[in-house]
Amino acid sequence: MDSPPESHLELPPEPPREPILTLPGALTAYVALIALIHLRVLLPPEAENWTIDVFGFIPKRYDSTLLDITFPGGAGAKVWTFVTYSLLHANLSHIGFNVLWLLPFGSALARRFGAVRFFVFMTVTAAAGAVAHLLTHEHAIAPMIGASASVSGTMAAAIRFAFVQGSFLSFSRGDAEAAARVPALSLADALRNKRVLGFLGVWFGVNIIFGVGSIAIGADGASVAWQAHIGGFLAGLMLFSLFDPVPRAAPHAADASSPDGSGRI
Repeated sequence: MDSPPESHLELPPEPPREPILTLPGALTAYVALIALIHLRVLLPPEAENWTIDVFGFIPKRYDSTLLDITFPGGAGAKVWTFVTYSLLHANLSHIGFNVLWLLPFGSALARRFGAVRFFVFMTVTAAAGAVAHLLTHEHAIAPMIGASASVSGTMAAAIRFAFVQGSFLSFSRGDAEAAARVPALSLADALRNKRVLGFLGVWFGVNIIFGVGSIAIGADGASVAWQAHIGGFLAGLMLFSLFDPVPRAAPHAADASSPDGSGRI
């Protein structure tokens, strides 16, 4: 006697999992814009220097008490350079360093905010970095350039949700889209989270070392504008909630410090 045929169950296919570091469109456009602007290095030296003077952030531009110096760009440059400096870079290694940090933090933030919020956020954190640099370099003539203040802002904003269970720095994360959409911690809860505090300690420690040691980077020996980094970082940390479209987590949301969400390891 033949045995009855076995029944076969067809399981629905698993939804595709987006790689965690696939660049969203907003961040791709931002990096492409930086790369396109960097083609200025192909200009004759006089034109390239003019570009830096017109679009770089020069604290002395706002000070008339010491030397009577006329900078290109006029009154308009006193406004737009609070942002345009962040799109200029000294060399490819300068761009590469900033893009390297934007891959995890900027990607998560661009997915979470959407294109418009992301670009406005990058603008606000760039301006905050310029303000911090101006307050600490009141009479400086050397132009400041680079996206590091905005990059620092993305890092600060991202840690508000990066360690929450399911997010991109947690021990158990979902795909890239899900990881960017977990409810964020309030600022007060974030500042009580041990992993966030550890990140803050390392980040501020590295920047203080650069500042106190006057460490230079790059082939041209340009020094790090670490005060601008801190300005952008603090703006990103404190202003995150103004941009965040994802509903806030419960007051004591579980973080990813332990598999059971207890926060204990």
